[in-house]
Amino acid sequence: MKKLSPNSADMVAAARARIQEIETDDLIARLADPQSASDIVVVDIRDIRERQRTGFIPGSVHAPRGMLEFWVDPESPYFKDVFGQEDKTYVLHCASGWRSALSTATLNDMGFDAAHLRDGFSDWEKKGGPVEKPD
Repeated sequence: MKKLSPNSADMVAAARARIQEIETDDLIARLADPQSASDIVVVDIRDIRERQRTGFIPGSVHAPRGMLEFWVDPESPYFKDVFGQEDKTYVLHCASGWRSALSTATLNDMGFDAAHLRDGFSDWEKKGGPVEKPD
């Protein structure tokens, strides 16, 4: 098979170099503070099956990666009101931080201000962040 250039790792590295990354401990602390938490919208871009299998950050919004650009765009017929809150900090996450880095870079390119959880949901769980399980 032909070697890809840039490859996926190159693309993630390039995205990370130009987006805001939030460390797990910092997001855990910010969400534990009621005043700070009210300013944050955590956006889970994982596949619904991942979210059902492993649980999710309490209060997070699920926006599958395949629909994200359409859901944040107010001119799209798929726009979701949750993304129209101008006074919020949007923090995207996936399992390990790769998909959310690429997604955050894309949203930033569209003019939508977002950051991402650097090491993803797996690090969130490992560091004792609260996890809600689906019914």
